[in-house]
Amino acid sequence: VTPHRHISQMSPKPAFVSVSIRCVLNDGAILPFQRLRTCEVKPAKRSRATSAVSLRNPFVGAPLVKPITFQRVPQNGSQNFHYGLACNMQTAATEEAPTSVGSIGSVRFTNLNAESPLAWSGDLFVIGMFSDAEYFPGEKFTQLKGLQALNIHFDDALVEIMKDIEFEGKIGQSGVIRVSGGQVKKLAVIGLGSSADLTLDSWRNFGSSVAEIIKQNKSVKTVGLYLPVGTRSFSGPNSVQGLVEGIRLGLWDDVRFKSEEERKKKKAPQIQSIDLLGWGISDDTSIEKAAKIIDGVNLARALVNAPASTVTPVTLAATAEEISSETGLECTILEKEHCEDLNMGLFLGVAKGSSIPPKFIHLTYRPAGEVTRKVAIVGKGLCFDSGGYNLKVGPGSMIENMKIDMAGAAATLGTAKVIGELKPPLVEVHFIIATCENMISGEAMRPGDVLVGSNGTTVEVANTDAEGRLTLGDALVYAEKLGVDTIVDCATLTGAALVALGGEIAALYSTKDDLAGELEVAAKLAGEKIWRMPLEEKYAEMNKSSIADIKNTGGRMGGSITAALFLKHFVKSTPWAHIDMAGPVFNEKAGGATGYGVRTLVNFLLGKDATIDG
Repeated sequence: VTPHRHISQMSPKPAFVSVSIRCVLNDGAILPFQRLRTCEVKPAKRSRATSAVSLRNPFVGAPLVKPITFQRVPQNGSQNFHYGLACNMQTAATEEAPTSVGSIGSVRFTNLNAESPLAWSGDLFVIGMFSDAEYFPGEKFTQLKGLQALNIHFDDALVEIMKDIEFEGKIGQSGVIRVSGGQVKKLAVIGLGSSADLTLDSWRNFGSSVAEIIKQNKSVKTVGLYLPVGTRSFSGPNSVQGLVEGIRLGLWDDVRFKSEEERKKKKAPQIQSIDLLGWGISDDTSIEKAAKIIDGVNLARALVNAPASTVTPVTLAATAEEISSETGLECTILEKEHCEDLNMGLFLGVAKGSSIPPKFIHLTYRPAGEVTRKVAIVGKGLCFDSGGYNLKVGPGSMIENMKIDMAGAAATLGTAKVIGELKPPLVEVHFIIATCENMISGEAMRPGDVLVGSNGTTVEVANTDAEGRLTLGDALVYAEKLGVDTIVDCATLTGAALVALGGEIAALYSTKDDLAGELEVAAKLAGEKIWRMPLEEKYAEMNKSSIADIKNTGGRMGGSITAALFLKHFVKSTPWAHIDMAGPVFNEKAGGATGYGVRTLVNFLLGKDATIDG
């Protein structure tokens, strides 16, 4: 839990400020209220408060937000006013700081626009280098054009580390060396690759490398990031946004389900602040945007990583309500009875086997002023998929990982959180999730059953393990009835997409080339891989049933395509896209859930405003 917050602001005259206090985890997520026992807040030493609060046994299920009013107190006659508060009796820092450009979780980012980095002092000094920059002349380890002063400053440590790792500035290439007797404890170099190939994702990779070094050197508290002469022309708001995203995503670690003993063994990094040395950032727009996006991505990661006993349809509905409370999004939760009134026979057919009730979630973002676009984002929300009576058995069935079958819903909720925080103009967004479990019981649907969708389509259940498309069918009908201009659904729909494209690339289907192109651009900007697949109409014949209108599986051949064609049956005329993200939503080696889809969907909804500079 972040023990304190420090706010520094400027004003030409004294005033009062109200601060809302919440318990927040280091990744920005709200601490589960039932785990909070006591929170005591008091003014820091050099702040003057008109009120203070002590909270004990806070109410379960309601936000722990209490206002505290602080009076601005000038420091040494200047016009810089500092606010400090201390939680759990710890004193907040109130020292004079460099120009702050924002903070995320417990890490503060500051901007030092100085020509020379030599005055910086701290635990870890990181230099990012391109492979084709001018500081790599013929005798690159002796001349270091443009870096001589740094090398002298660090007593040839820069040359030493570059020799040791045969550093050439390649992407991800990095090394760390201890520096003795100076104002910096450790020096690191990280390769950025060729400047000709630079993208926003290059900065994310740089940030990820920084995070990896921080995790390997857990005692590091302060980091300085420097781009040498000839490199800084590539810096700016976009690079900072990508860098910060990479750092915070790389530092995220899910230890919620570890025992206290194991948590202590896995010591968390002690990083407190990261200084951007000469990056030329004048405001905190890029940091704030990165913070909001990362909050959404990490929400999706937390939801997907959690076991199905923790994240249920009820949990997802409560999460939607919490997002609504925090951001002002409209929230409607349809219970089973409401879904029956809307004739959602496909969704309810899947849900029948579980003792946990289904929930139909509808969050709405409405911008202030004019609306020029109306978009529906639909996420698959199977909190656990046993396969039903076509039980997932045998090697490769992945039943042990079927908690991830709600990754589409997680991405949808993560995106809703981001959009609710960013509040983009002109676009109205509807976030829709039909969430349930696919289980076995005396009430569960059987192979051969015929279900009726909310648009009147009859569907033969050829395989109870092809359940996600059934729930999405009713959700797509609901979305189109809202009169939106565009529908995008995201789902861990088929193993066939995983077989075809592997674990890093999602499959994209769309009825409109323009829509597909927008999503491809959004995914590229996000650094999330996607590949457009064909909607081969001839394959729709494979979905035909002899006793109903269609059946819910077309067989093994072209399985991802026939699944997409099944969904297309439930969208009459609205431009529609389907993202089959079965592969990239989970990576066991990289820590589990990836949060895939949130950044792509956010970029798509922001449109031309997806980048800071347009």
